[in-house]
Amino acid sequence: MSARLRIAVAGAGLIGRRHIELITASPDCELAGIADPSPAAQDYAQARKTACYADHRALLAQERPDGLIIASPNMLHLPMALDCAAAGVPALIEKPVTDTVVNAQRLCAAVERAGVPMLVGHHRRHNPIIKAAREAVANGKLGQLTAVVGLWLLKKPDDYFEVAWRREQGGGPLLINLIHDIDNLRFICGEIAEVQALTSNKVRGFAVEDTAALLLRFERGALGTVTVSDATPAPWSWELTSGENAAYPKQDQPCYILSGTEGSLSVPDMELWSYTQQPGWYAPLSRGTIAPLALDPLVEQLRHFCAVVRGQERPLITAEDAMGTLAVVEAVSEAARTGQTISPGRIMEQAA
Repeated sequence: MSARLRIAVAGAGLIGRRHIELITASPDCELAGIADPSPAAQDYAQARKTACYADHRALLAQERPDGLIIASPNMLHLPMALDCAAAGVPALIEKPVTDTVVNAQRLCAAVERAGVPMLVGHHRRHNPIIKAAREAVANGKLGQLTAVVGLWLLKKPDDYFEVAWRREQGGGPLLINLIHDIDNLRFICGEIAEVQALTSNKVRGFAVEDTAALLLRFERGALGTVTVSDATPAPWSWELTSGENAAYPKQDQPCYILSGTEGSLSVPDMELWSYTQQPGWYAPLSRGTIAPLALDPLVEQLRHFCAVVRGQERPLITAEDAMGTLAVVEAVSEAARTGQTISPGRIMEQAA
């Protein structure tokens, strides 16, 4: 294996091109090629003087990359990852790991048989803010976690929905956006045992939801609420509060509130509230701040992927772990459809 790894990218859309930019700027790797059948991708690759293949299998065979980043549409994640496993090529799979839990289980089985490492691109786990929030919960700084609040509220522009699949089931904020927040909450607060949910498409009338309200029960006993809408001008979302992506105007607001018996933490502003005297509602609250280091999580994710390819680190987010997040999102959809309380664990059992 050379000093600089040869990493290829399947899918030259918005996120695929971001990966390509990061590979080009990285000291750890170089771009081995692009797989994408679209004329726009061919033009893009030609402008970069990079080999472009219409089929990812041809890229794997001809370029023999050290790793492949799968940034294709969701339904292609499974076949591309299976081909990587068969070729012995480690992959970084963009979220969601696959389009369904059933397919995720197929992938997990194939990965176990092949012994080829796969990393899933829930990149926010690499953000120092999320790591610091997880540590605050894990080390007891908040005491016993009791209540969790999550908000994802913003307004997508009208032209966003000119792409047909964004108006159909599976193209809405639950699978495209909320899955990030569900993964954050699982990572910080632990597994989600039960889900109740309501969804609405009243604003636009599309087949896909524009608003959802969730009630969560975590395995460790905490209860949580999450409110989601892509149809309202609002500052309360990870995109607008974290400063992670400079394309979004940063707002000085939280999008998560984690409350425990000894303190509460708002995220991503990382304000920590607790009592310094005898606790009680008449006592003054103390406000402190946790200050994580500033780090681009996508840059850190690429560094980590290169270390995974070299066998120096184990994947932070395995296919099996990412399947747990996908199961929660499927449980949300099932709970909204049936009006019942749904267990993500049951979703995975039924898919087996």
